[in-house]
Amino acid sequence: IMKLLILAFFIAGAYGCGLPTFPPILSRVVGGVDARPHSWPWQISLQYRGSTGAYYHTCGGTLISSQWVLTAAHCISSSRNTYRVYLGKQNLGVANEPSSIALSPAKIIVHENWDADRIRNDIALIKLEREVATTDTIIPACLPPSGKILANNAPCYVTGWGRLWTGGPIADNLQQALLLVVDYATCSQPDWWGSLVTQNMVCAGGNGQQASCNGDSGGPLNCQNIDGTWDVDGIVSFGSSLGCNYPKKPSVFTRVSAYISWINNVSHTYFQQQPNY
Repeated sequence: IMKLLILAFFIAGAYGCGLPTFPPILSRVVGGVDARPHSWPWQISLQYRGSTGAYYHTCGGTLISSQWVLTAAHCISSSRNTYRVYLGKQNLGVANEPSSIALSPAKIIVHENWDADRIRNDIALIKLEREVATTDTIIPACLPPSGKILANNAPCYVTGWGRLWTGGPIADNLQQALLLVVDYATCSQPDWWGSLVTQNMVCAGGNGQQASCNGDSGGPLNCQNIDGTWDVDGIVSFGSSLGCNYPKKPSVFTRVSAYISWINNVSHTYFQQQPNY
């Protein structure tokens, strides 16, 4: 019986949250590097359908359960009425990667207090048309505990198909970059981001070497727990128009731990509703 229990535990634990089958290679390389394929299996590509019928990558996002994706409110546009969520992607330039699946949204919920002028509450949830099975290449990230505050200089990784340098093209292969967290006391100083940053945000990078670029919008700031699991602690929100990695202008993320009750409320509200926009 003990053998059965142990086996059952490992089967249940094999696909929890935040534990990739193929762990990321955590380099300290300055700037973005190609990620090990499928080492960030919760990373999604949010794509919209253009006038020709072709789909275009517009933002990143994070799978947080079998049917819910977290992204930024500013990624959702009322003028783009057809989206799809691509899961299990590594190379955006490869049309039919065997590990990947594209699903339509059943529901898109933008935070009711999203303020585009002041970039507040930059968070949205996408309910997928159906539940997605967990595989080696599609695994949800863990949500942080409510109220979690990252320590200054905590090492986290931003991932996405964003621009690798200011004005550059978006990347084909998924990128990762190490960013060190900048605490609120520092980031809110007048010569940093000042009052534009609130305590519901996380700053990271801004050392003039590493930062996320605009193509990464909506994607995760991934931070590892002591037990090896990964939380999605941030959602890429905004950066400096001066460039991707300007000194004292770190990337700014929506702090996910400030919105746990909102995430829970939304996911429970739409738990059994039929698809509609």
